[in-house]
Amino acid sequence: MNPIVTVQDAVTAFADFMEPTDAELNAIEREMPVILADVDLLDAYITTLDRTPTELDNRRIRRARRRALAARLALLNQTDGTSVPGGAA
Repeated sequence: MNPIVTVQDAVTAFADFMEPTDAELNAIEREMPVILADVDLLDAYITTLDRTPTELDNRRIRRARRRALAARLALLNQTDGTSVPGGAA
């Protein structure tokens, strides 16, 4: 007889106590500008994967990189004085 451990894991993976807390949702909301800027940067890189980047592509990548860095800087300035999980001390 085979144990049904994987079915139990799949059922308990979606239990009510596994929902994100309000603090976690607030952290995601606070980091959303950084996430969106990173998505734009990745999109700029993805468009150049199958071809040689043109000057316009290079400008788009540079602008997206600057926006991503500016969003990260704004997040760091916003959370100055608080500890960020996973960050260096």
